[in-house]
Amino acid sequence: MAERSVRWGILATGGIAAAFAADLVDLPDAEIVAVASRRQESASAFAERFGIGRAYGDWESLARDEDIDVVYVATPHAAHRAAAGLCLEAGRNVLCEKAFTLNTREAEELVALAADRGSFLMEAMWMYCNPLVRRLKALVDDGAIGEVRTVQADFGLAGPFPPSHRLRDPAQGGGALLDLGVYPVSFAQLLLGEPAEVTARAVLSQEGVDLQTGALLSWESGALASVHCSVVGGTAVSASVTGSQGRIDVPDGFFHPDRFVLHRDGRDPQEFTADPADGPRTSLRHEAREVMRALRAGETESPLVPLSGTLAVMRTLDAIRERIGVRYPGELADPAGEPRLTAV
Repeated sequence: MAERSVRWGILATGGIAAAFAADLVDLPDAEIVAVASRRQESASAFAERFGIGRAYGDWESLARDEDIDVVYVATPHAAHRAAAGLCLEAGRNVLCEKAFTLNTREAEELVALAADRGSFLMEAMWMYCNPLVRRLKALVDDGAIGEVRTVQADFGLAGPFPPSHRLRDPAQGGGALLDLGVYPVSFAQLLLGEPAEVTARAVLSQEGVDLQTGALLSWESGALASVHCSVVGGTAVSASVTGSQGRIDVPDGFFHPDRFVLHRDGRDPQEFTADPADGPRTSLRHEAREVMRALRAGETESPLVPLSGTLAVMRTLDAIRERIGVRYPGELADPAGEPRLTAV
């Protein structure tokens, strides 16, 4: 693999799959060899669009294709456990979209399966691979703003989304939290790790998914994070990290920023901007490059997106859902009436 292109398979043909494929096409050391969908016509159209040699009308054929080095799973998150599990069972390496799964148990099953097969597995949390986000984290880790006291982050879309939309469909893991809220939660945990306590409130739809959710995360250090997500109101999609000696503001698009501003006590503000050579701010190429680097190095997970961090985020998302009362098909309540976020 070190002397040839990394051969990708793409499982699903929606918008995020198309965006990822477009970025892979621009990478000289990447090759898309196959695509799969549950509908042959969808797979064939996608293959024609991106010049892909093989188009499968079922997931199993892609999973069994031994010419594939790694599969990018781009289904809605309710199908991640099944799709990624199928590929791992067949010995494929996997990059799986976020939210990684519906709940922690499913995530733990995928991690255990990857370990059993000796396969690479990574959540497609592209924010963690973004060069400017990595620079922000390095500044925080180096003490540029002192000890972190608070993190604030929001991600809201204006909508409205009809009840038939996937964001309103419980069967597809709908709601603001898993689709959008995963970003603010992941941002906070990138800087502070897993919280000690979680409180949350939400407004639910008639279908039983969250239309908007606010959560307060707290750490034993005394740090707090306020995170918000919504599918009924567009927000600034901004973030701020306040420390004992300063603050970092990300004015917009915090999970794929083009700039952030460092404020330190007694100094002029310092602006950090994205390098134009890194490509558009919406580029997914950074996570693709990280996957290919790890595969060539013989690694089974990425240090930028470690599986322990993915599981920690899933535990926080589960805790938020427990508090707001959102459960999906296949999840039960225990005899005490508390949600038991376990797939059955």
